[in-house]
Amino acid sequence: MLSAVKRYKLLLSGALARCFPRTSAYVQSEEDLVLRRWPSAADGKGATAKKNAKQVVKRPGKQPGRVSAKKTGRAPKQQTSESEKTAKPKSRSRQASDGIYGPAKMPVEDSQVQAMRLRVGRAVEAGVIAAPSEEQWKMILSDSPVTRIFAGAGSGKSTTLVLRVVFMLCHMDIAPERLTVISFTNASCAQLRDQLVRVLSFWNFDFDPASAKHCVRTFHSAMAMLAKEVLGKPVWFEQLDEKGALATELENPLMGSRLRPAQQRLLKQAYEECYAQVEAFRGLVHELLQLPQPEQVSGKQVLKAPLDAFKVAGEFTPMPLFEAFYAQAGFIESIGIRIDQMQPARMDCAPRERAFVEALILFWKHFQALLASRGLTTFNSAFQTLTQRLATADLSVRSDALAPFSHLLIDEFQDVSPQIVQWLQALHRALARQGEGVSLMAIGDDWQSIYGWRGSSPELFMDFDKYFPGRGASKKSQVLMLETNYRSIEPIIRDGEAVLSGVAFKQAKVSKAARPTQQGDHGVKLVTRFDVKARLPDLIKAIQAQCEYVACRPDADRNAVLVLSRRNEPLRAIEAQLDKKLPVKTYTIHRAKGLQAEVAIIVDDCLPAERHPLRNALYAYSGFFRNSYDQAMADENLRLAYVAITRGVSRVFWYTHKPQGATRLLADRGKAG
Repeated sequence: MLSAVKRYKLLLSGALARCFPRTSAYVQSEEDLVLRRWPSAADGKGATAKKNAKQVVKRPGKQPGRVSAKKTGRAPKQQTSESEKTAKPKSRSRQASDGIYGPAKMPVEDSQVQAMRLRVGRAVEAGVIAAPSEEQWKMILSDSPVTRIFAGAGSGKSTTLVLRVVFMLCHMDIAPERLTVISFTNASCAQLRDQLVRVLSFWNFDFDPASAKHCVRTFHSAMAMLAKEVLGKPVWFEQLDEKGALATELENPLMGSRLRPAQQRLLKQAYEECYAQVEAFRGLVHELLQLPQPEQVSGKQVLKAPLDAFKVAGEFTPMPLFEAFYAQAGFIESIGIRIDQMQPARMDCAPRERAFVEALILFWKHFQALLASRGLTTFNSAFQTLTQRLATADLSVRSDALAPFSHLLIDEFQDVSPQIVQWLQALHRALARQGEGVSLMAIGDDWQSIYGWRGSSPELFMDFDKYFPGRGASKKSQVLMLETNYRSIEPIIRDGEAVLSGVAFKQAKVSKAARPTQQGDHGVKLVTRFDVKARLPDLIKAIQAQCEYVACRPDADRNAVLVLSRRNEPLRAIEAQLDKKLPVKTYTIHRAKGLQAEVAIIVDDCLPAERHPLRNALYAYSGFFRNSYDQAMADENLRLAYVAITRGVSRVFWYTHKPQGATRLLADRGKAG
């Protein structure tokens, strides 16, 4: 039995090392971790464990299709740090079995390419679409089974993505039920669906709104579709108290709002039960809240859990401890860590942060048990369960349930998290084990990655080949660049790039402006010493003046003015004073991604957050990241400024009290007025 466990351990640790070569939790005390995570390796089912382990590393079947002589793109040179150079994984002995995609190209014949180009030409003449550029054609006609697209701001990626789907369905003859497009939010999915239905109708392809709804999904909606088949129609904790919620039409939780009352009640109940039942938890709670240690329980004494507000260092506001646990647990799971398998003693952090993690682990056990008793589950739990079952070749996962994920086209890939990466890996490795041909096209822009505070990271997109390796000689994805910006004039593009000069780790690239600069156009004009609260009437007059400017401008963008801020508070004050008839929209910068207007007006600053020692420790513990969390947030604040600036078409104004952060970089360029 012992030898069987050891053989299983070696097979499994090898597979994990290939997927997560720098994850410290796997490297240290591997045997203990394996036995904790897969107890079946130590029970009386050694033979079954051994069999499943062999299935995990089974050589995937070849993808059908001819080998093309077309050369794949080469990634532009990246900036690398010393830590990156020393963190390279060791050389591996296994060859083809490591990869997921290829080595054969997708079957694309010259006749298919010619037919697509001819049909697109007719669609352009009919006004259905705009004519693709040559760099966009490379994406549309790609024959690589794994492709990475760096699509800059305003590069027309949405239209190009639609035409790629058209080519796959109408000319490559890929069945719609084997293709899934993943977009970031339900709103962006709705736009893509409408475009697909409209464009495919010109190709006379049978694709109604119901087909589009099945084909285009958010990550969480796609996961829910699979969970319905595999996990027995789960009921979601995140949808409690949500009116009109559908169990398979899930919104990206990055766009979610505050906890609703029903969710708060369950979290509070789990907290109070854990406090009453677990002495160690009581002690940790009092330590965290800096309260005297609780008295010993005697008889049927009822213990009342303290509800004092608690502030995690690095977060903006204090909150009840059970809400703090939930918020940090979501981040922990998002960066690929299983809470029930955490070992706080291995975390490099101060005693206060370690005590928080120890208390969170105890709380999370009670919370999960409470959810199970109510027939509920969380999005993250479902991702974890599906990933584990796929990775262990669970025979209960039917092949037809996986079929829609055979060909994936994923937008906004720079905002995926390690948890999503693990799920995608498991999906395509499972399909490859079944001998199915799989393909992945990932479209993103590390310059626009702005959700690191929720667990995403542009590093996953930049290190793409490590997580989604191909088979064959190169093992590299095809890399294509959409560098032309069809939205903004060149001065705006250059000012946006200027704020990125302070980003420590980014893909080197330069955008090209397609729109000419006209008289009156300009890049960022920085208005300093401006207090929004004290000078709100002046700001309202400035917004009105820009509306008048746009009204007199020929061929102006359909959106006249976007007013952007990092926070909702100044936006609400502006909205209260604006004439409702003005063509002005107000958005937080996070919600404005993908939008544009003739004039962008930015208020407030994109300042780096305070140090977050807990998340620094979690970043290091996960093993996915080369940066610290603090460095990632410093970079992200500059990327947030870039996103805000590149919403403007012909003019950008930035009102700030004191140049700092991104506005300091702009002031150094002489942008202050």
